[in-house]
Amino acid sequence: MQIEQLQIFEIDNPHQVSSVEVHAQVLITSWVVIALLIALPVVATRNLQTIPTGLQNFIEYVLEFIRDLTRTQMGEEEYRPWVPFIGTMFLSIFVSNWSGALLPWRVIQLPHGELAAPTNDINTTVALALLTSVAYFYAGLHKRGFSYFGKYIQPTPVLLPINILEDFTKPLSLSFRLFGNILADELVVAVLVSLVPLIVPVPMMLLGLFTSAIQALISATLAAAYIGESMEGHH
Repeated sequence: MQIEQLQIFEIDNPHQVSSVEVHAQVLITSWVVIALLIALPVVATRNLQTIPTGLQNFIEYVLEFIRDLTRTQMGEEEYRPWVPFIGTMFLSIFVSNWSGALLPWRVIQLPHGELAAPTNDINTTVALALLTSVAYFYAGLHKRGFSYFGKYIQPTPVLLPINILEDFTKPLSLSFRLFGNILADELVVAVLVSLVPLIVPVPMMLLGLFTSAIQALISATLAAAYIGESMEGHH
C-alpha cells in the first residue's frame, strides 16, 4: 500500500492561511467555552432525580429562566421552537464573558497574540449578531411568507429606506454593544492590575462579572424581541 506524502506549505504568518486570516487564540478560548457548556449539563444529568437537588436543580432553574425570557418576548404561541436558540445565545455569551473575567487568559503566553474571552473579539460578536439576523428573517418568512416584506412599506412607502436601514443597524448595535462593553471591562481591569495589583482591582472585577451577566441578558432579550417582532404583523 502506497503512503501518500503530505506536502507542507510554508506560511509566513502562522495565523494566515492563503487569503484567510485565522484567529487561533479566539478558537482556543471558544473551544474551552464550548467544552464547559457541554460538560456541565452532562454531569448534571448523569443521575436524574424526581426532586432535583444540587447541580440538576441549578440547570433546571437556568432552563426555566431562559424559557420565561423567550416566552415574555415572543408570546405563548410562538416561543417554544426558539427556546434552544435563545438559550444557546444566552449561555454562550454568558460563559464567554465570565471566562474573560475569571480565567487568567493572559498568563498563557502565545507566540503570536494573546488569549482573551471570545466576546472580546469583534469577529465573534459580529457572528452572533448575524446569526440573530438570519433567525430574524427566517422566523418572519416562515410565519408570514412573502407578505413579511410588506413591513418595509408600513405605515407608508415613504419609510422604505428607513425600514431597510433598521435591519442593518440591528446586528451592528448588537455586535458593537457586546464587544465594546467586554473590551472596556477587560482593559480597565488590566490597567488596574498593572498599577495596583492587590486590592483595588477586586471591586472592578466583581463589577465586571455583573456587567458581563447583564450584557448576556441584554443580547438574548434583544434577539428574542427581534425574532418575536418579525413574526408579528406590525412593528
